[in-house]
Order: sequence, then C-alpha cells, then structure tokens
Amino acid sequence: MEVSKKELAVAAQTAGHRHPEELRGAEILVKALQAEGVKYLWGYPGGAVLHIYDALYKQDTIQHVLVRHEQAAIHAADGYARATGEVGVALVTSGPGVTNAVTGIATAYMDSIPMVVITGQVPTAAIGLDAFQECDTVGITRPIVKHNFLVKDVRQLAEVMKKAFHIARTGRPGPVVVDIPKDVSFNKTTYRGYPETVEMRSYNPVRRGHGGQIRKALQLLLSAKRPYIYTGGGVLLGNATEELRTLVDLLGYPVTHTLMGLGAVPATDRRFLGMLGMHGTYEANMTMQNCDVLLAVGARFDDRVIGNPKHFAQNERKIIHIDIDPSSISKRVKVDVPIVGDVKEVLNELIHMIREAGQRPDQQALGAWWETIESWRARDCLAYDRANTEVIKPQYVIETLWNMTRDADAYITSDVGQHQMWAAQYYKFERPRRWINSGGLGTMGVGIPYAMGIKLAKPESEVFCVTGEGSVQMCIQELSTCLQYNTPIKILSLNNRYLGMVRQWQEIEYSGRYSHSYMDALPNFVKLAEAYGHVGMLIERPQDVEPALREARKLKDRTVFLDFRTDPTENVFPMVQAGRGITEMLLGSEDL
Repeated sequence: MEVSKKELAVAAQTAGHRHPEELRGAEILVKALQAEGVKYLWGYPGGAVLHIYDALYKQDTIQHVLVRHEQAAIHAADGYARATGEVGVALVTSGPGVTNAVTGIATAYMDSIPMVVITGQVPTAAIGLDAFQECDTVGITRPIVKHNFLVKDVRQLAEVMKKAFHIARTGRPGPVVVDIPKDVSFNKTTYRGYPETVEMRSYNPVRRGHGGQIRKALQLLLSAKRPYIYTGGGVLLGNATEELRTLVDLLGYPVTHTLMGLGAVPATDRRFLGMLGMHGTYEANMTMQNCDVLLAVGARFDDRVIGNPKHFAQNERKIIHIDIDPSSISKRVKVDVPIVGDVKEVLNELIHMIREAGQRPDQQALGAWWETIESWRARDCLAYDRANTEVIKPQYVIETLWNMTRDADAYITSDVGQHQMWAAQYYKFERPRRWINSGGLGTMGVGIPYAMGIKLAKPESEVFCVTGEGSVQMCIQELSTCLQYNTPIKILSLNNRYLGMVRQWQEIEYSGRYSHSYMDALPNFVKLAEAYGHVGMLIERPQDVEPALREARKLKDRTVFLDFRTDPTENVFPMVQAGRGITEMLLGSEDL
C-alpha cells in the first residue's frame, strides 16, 4: 500500500467518503494517523508491531523517529505535545516495550499531556497464555492513563483511533493507550474511511461554566481587599494565557504561577510575584497565605504548592476554583465557588461580566495590599553570591542564559532536581509553552528527549536542555537519536558531582549523612558527547560561562554538551520543608 504525501489531505478531507477497500489493520492505523494530521511518530520496533512498521515503510507523510529506549519515545512525544499543544504519538512493541514506556506514560498523565500511545500485543489467541513478550498492557497502564483500549477486532480499529485522539485532546487532556494484537494489525477488513465524528455517551466533558457561579466569583473578586490570582498548567493546556493576561490587566491584581504554569503572564510583569510553593518566592507564598480572595485557575493545590493543608487553612479566605476536571476541585482544599468548565471559556465569560458591570476594585485597599506585597518582595529571596569568582554558581549559569536569549525564540527543557528549580526561579519565562519539564511525577531523564521532540517541531527555534550529571545519564543514549535525526540542541549540565536535591535534603533533614548521593565515577562528558558525534565543552570558571554559551549558540547545526562544574555546596532557596506551611520558609543557609 503506497501512500504519498498527496494522500494526507485526502485522508483528512474525504475520510467518510472514500470507496470501500480491503485493508490490513496496520494500514488502517496509518490512515487514521494521517487523518489526525500526525507529523511525527516516536518509537522502537519489535515483533508485535512489525506489520505496523511495514505499513509505515510504505508511506512518507509521517516521519518515524527511532529512539534508543522506549521511555525516550514517550518523553519525546510528550515534549512535542507540551510545546505545540498537539497530540503526541508514540509506538512501542509488546512486553518490555510497554513496561519501558510506563514511566513516560505516567509522566504525561500526571501533567495532563495529550498523547496517544500505540502498543503492540501478542496475537489475540495467545493473550493470557504467558506468550513471549506478553504483558497485561491494559491492566498495567490503567492507573496512569486517561483511558485505554484493547482492540480485538480489526473492524473496530478506525473508530477506536478516533475515540483515542478525541479523549486525549478534550476535557482535561491526558495519555490514551491503544493496545493492538499482532493478528489485528495483520487482518484485513473493508475500510470505508476514517470517522468524521465520534459519539461517546459516557464521555462528555463540560466546557461552559455555570453562569450563576461565575457571577458569584465576580462579586467576590470585585469586593476583595487582598486579592490574589493563582494559576497552574491548566491555563497553558487550555490556551487561555491571553484571557488570563486580559483579566490581570483589567483588575490589576497580583498573580502567581505553579511550576507548570510559568509563562502564562510574563515573568517581567511587575504584577507577577514569581513561582509559589516549596521553592517559590517569599512574596508569592506570603501573598498566598494572607490574601482574602483567591482565584485559582487550572491548578490543583498540590502538596508542593500549599504545603501543609492545615497550616494553609489557618487564615480565612474565600476561594474561587476554575477547572475543567471536577475531581480536582475541593480535592485537597475546600473551595467556596467551584466552577467546572474550560478555563478559556470561563475566563472569557468572567471578563465580559467585569466589563459589563462597570464596577472596579477598591483602589485604596488594593494600593495598601500592594504596599504589603512590595515589603515582602524587598526581601530579595533569590539573592546569591554573584560576586564569587572562584566557583561557578548554578544560578549564574541560568541568569546568563536568560540574559543572552531573552529576545530569542527559545525553549527550555529540564530534568528533575536542583537544576530544575534554579531554571524555574532564574529564567524569566515571558511566553507560554516555553518551559518544558516534568512536574507531577518528577521524572529524571526527560530533558534530552523533551528537547528532541521540541526541536523537530520547532526547527528554527533554539532549544536548551538544563540538566544535572545525575539526571542526564538516565536517557543519555538519546544523543545518538539527536545525531541521526539532526536535532541540534544545547545541553547545559550543572555538574555538582552530587544528586543535588537528595544531598540538600540529607544536609537539612538527615544531619549531613550523605547516603549514596555523591557521584564517584562520572564519565568524561566532553569525550562522551564527542563519541556520539557532537561537540563537548568543559567550563570550570565563572568568567568562562558567557563565552562558552556564546560559542555553543554559534554552532547552530550541532548538538553541544556544556559541562559546567558548579558549586557542590549550593542549595535551592527558598525552601519549605515537608510538613511545614508555605510561609515557614528557609531563605538561606543562615536559617538552617
């Protein structure tokens, strides 16, 4: 079955009007992906998916990217989805292919990322018989997907794929797994075209918020003396950043973002108080605790944001919570005005009501509130030893990168650990979907695959991966994929020879007993990068940080690994210890 690029438009436009033809399941799958406009597919072949790979070989509209580990396939598709807003698609084989993919699927699920993961399965007759490379994919992935399907009949495949993409991208987004037995991908059936619409009685996410609840929210917001707007990843996922910025402009209220929401309001906007939570700014956390009306949009009050719920509940406040997912509302914190709906539509309705009302906030009270906030901001909680000329401070690397790329078309990915928090604190994100990291699951190893996925989607953009010497080794084999598929990314490793966040906790919570957090046998990253066909740089002095970054950026067509030897004693501050309230912050080593 030869499929040319010309057929891509035909597949999408005439999906329901094609003449019936006999096609194998694998061919129907390819037709479905084409109809959904899939451009990239990350995967790794194996016995159970060879019919699918054969069908992919016979077309040229979808570029398949061969990763070096299935986990990276999912992460790369995930990074692509986060940066573009489109559904990321990955393909893995049965058994270990699926189990290797589980971490990536769980990562996407925790952060509500739209993905379709196609998994191979043993033939239907062998399911349950402990066949070679068999596992219960549906059972294993059930807790970490929005939905999953086991396709037992080739006649159902086109409809299942339509449902999978619909579920993945609507409502609260999330990953959907489609498990396809090998015989289903081989069997033939009459194909009458890809469905144009889908109907699911059990799945009808609410989009419009309740008008009465929005009016209640309006009255609370306009009568507030100490208001605060708290937003999360839902604003970015719902493409509602313009609406949020309009609301902030209308009201003039302070705003904060979670780790996943950075970029919704420009970080240089004076009304933005920085990230809040465990490693949030002093002013963001103090404002959160002391506000009298809180508007939460697309956020979930998780443990890293509010700390101890009992401490958070000590101060009385009215809470408005807008979210597409009703299960997220009043899950950890009881709210006063719940609004279930698409954040973009609800914010639009709220903005319309504010403009119609003609009423404005109490400017005198708001002015006094801003004076209090500015007194908190004056603490300069992100200060560090900028004058140090002996050792590279990790914060300085991030600040230098920001100053160099502030006007560039740049994307920043990160792994998980101290470097992730420094990137979130010191890189001022001005636009949405430019900060790509693992929030809910906190998955090490995502940085390089995320960057690969973004670079394919945005070849003209600069893509930087901020990582550490621990995280980067979890998917470092993907440097090979970067070479094969020409995705020239820049990797900034803040190498402190420790599992830094583990070491920091051991210093603070375990009296400096550094149990297995020191790296004794690190590779020579420069030679390793060169062995993979890339450029490696070793940077050991503060004065060499900026020249090295400039040189790396000049090498536009090369992947560059920058090994920054940073201060091994540096900690991330502010810090809220586990079980403490968000105002019980450690602001520096003097608080230890």
